[in-house]
Amino acid sequence: MRLRTRRQSGLFAPIPRPAYTRSSCYVFMIRLQTLRTELGPTLRLAIPLVLAELGWMTMAIVDTIMVGHLPNSATAMGAVSLGSNIFIVLALFGGGLLLGLDTLVSQAFGAGQREDCHRSLLNSIYLSFALTPILAAPVWLLPSLLSSMRVDPGVLALAIPYTKALAAGLLPLLLYFAVRRCLQAMNMVKPVAFALVSANIVNALGNFALVYGKWGFPAMGAVGSGWSTAFARLYMATVLVSYLLWYDRKHRTDLLKTPVEPDLPRIRRLIMLGLPAALQFTLESGVFALVTALIARLGAVPLASHQIALNTVALTYMVPLGIASAAAVRVGRAIGRKDPRGAGDAGGTAIFLGAGFMTCAGVALLVFPRWIARIYTPDETVIRSTTLLLAAGAAFQLFDGIQTVATGALRGAGDTRTPMFCHFTAYWIIGLPLGYWLCFGRGWGAFGLWAGLSLALILIGIVLLLAWRRMVRRLLQVGIETSSVRA
Repeated sequence: MRLRTRRQSGLFAPIPRPAYTRSSCYVFMIRLQTLRTELGPTLRLAIPLVLAELGWMTMAIVDTIMVGHLPNSATAMGAVSLGSNIFIVLALFGGGLLLGLDTLVSQAFGAGQREDCHRSLLNSIYLSFALTPILAAPVWLLPSLLSSMRVDPGVLALAIPYTKALAAGLLPLLLYFAVRRCLQAMNMVKPVAFALVSANIVNALGNFALVYGKWGFPAMGAVGSGWSTAFARLYMATVLVSYLLWYDRKHRTDLLKTPVEPDLPRIRRLIMLGLPAALQFTLESGVFALVTALIARLGAVPLASHQIALNTVALTYMVPLGIASAAAVRVGRAIGRKDPRGAGDAGGTAIFLGAGFMTCAGVALLVFPRWIARIYTPDETVIRSTTLLLAAGAAFQLFDGIQTVATGALRGAGDTRTPMFCHFTAYWIIGLPLGYWLCFGRGWGAFGLWAGLSLALILIGIVLLLAWRRMVRRLLQVGIETSSVRA
């Protein structure tokens, strides 16, 4: 009787399921449906861009492999490592300033304003010419800078002329960056992939001829590799400019009717959008360049191992970097056509793809480290040292994929500052000091510096994922408010 009373009073009545349970299931189904809807368009745009990014990185790998089979392989690979990491800081700052094109061109294209796309492209070319002498000047300060850091003399003797050879291809590289950003934002990505894939053939042939002295060319060693890469970048820019002119003539897009006078407000807008991204790239590439210089103090073998491991994780990084470019374009287009939910779906799908690939990459680095190192060099000492660094690289692969694609999605939405602050804090305030202490204070060597950078990337991945979720909520809220005003 007492039991019945309690039943009647509701104490033993069936407990209704909380409202959030069904709602959560519904949201999960929506996400699966979103993935099925967004996956195809994202992959169609991302795959050529991934190929392009892989082609970009393959050049550095070819350079390292070619000089890795010279008699003084450790010294030659160390010089290529040091020179390429210093040059990439300068090049990526210039390329980062041009990343504002992802926002300007994709949003203009989404709104159907092709002439505005052309104006942004033309003014980005003007900016490229202005940047070239500014960015090339620091290369001539390298001898005094590197000497003060107590870099191995043998490495230093090769690194300086190698870096100067790379600097000869700086203007073509910036022009390639500008035309590429515009083409991909207007959904023309296949020429970008073709340019970089074919440029790798040009670079490989050039390396073979100039490094080893084949086909009547002088044997220039590591320096010849730098000249080969500079020529390949001239080839890339020529291919994309030629394609753009051909496309304009065939489809009559009126590219050549674009007003030629510099549009200073547009250039200023381009710089304001691109400067945080340029600083982010500089902070990221700069910390790796500084780590390379610090490892150079440990000797040629640790430096060669560092270059192999860095090339490997940079190669895996190219896949989410290509996906990030696709995310920036698709998010920007969705915002341009006033579709905030579409922007959120595009960014979320891209982040899922980047995270999935990098998880697989992390597993591969743990399972095949010796096989990877042996591709670069037969030196068993270098191989053993590289294996440990690849384990540190495996630890941050997932988070590197998340942060890279989240950065692209945020860029498409016009937010380039949040990634910059995250990279500065995590790399320079946390990761680098910790890595320096582990390397020189605790005697961990190169692995200590890699451990510090691994922690930094893990933190960046977590914070930028949260930043993207906050951006999606903001976009949806703005969309709701706009709809309410219209109603």
